[in-house]
Amino acid sequence: MSREQRPNPRLNEDLLFNAAPGGPPRYSHLSDKPVQYLTIANRDGDVIGYAWANDEDDAAGWTVRKSGGDKAFNDGSVWAIKLHDAKARGILPTAALAEMIQGSDPTKRSHVVPGSLAEAPNADVVRRLANPE
Repeated sequence: MSREQRPNPRLNEDLLFNAAPGGPPRYSHLSDKPVQYLTIANRDGDVIGYAWANDEDDAAGWTVRKSGGDKAFNDGSVWAIKLHDAKARGILPTAALAEMIQGSDPTKRSHVVPGSLAEAPNADVVRRLANPE
């Protein structure tokens, strides 16, 4: 005796996605205005990426050097977290960079290269510095 299995009608319904407002505060990842940036290196002194900021656009970001592979990504993830935490505390983007400089420790997996604070014409220039074509 064979029993025919009927399809569940709920599995044939369209799924609706409704974006929920809110979420954690984030700096904008776009700025076409001048940005300040820091060079970040690993324990061995190899550059793994750059943290950048612009107060006028309330923008900041962490850009990893893809050539550093997974290790650079993992060692640098702390800098993205520092930016997220700073935004959650209401800190201006460039003040977040200043905190990074003050809290940097060269004995950690990654650190701010001393004296590396510089300015670039915009965030895209920093991204290209990290990952030239």
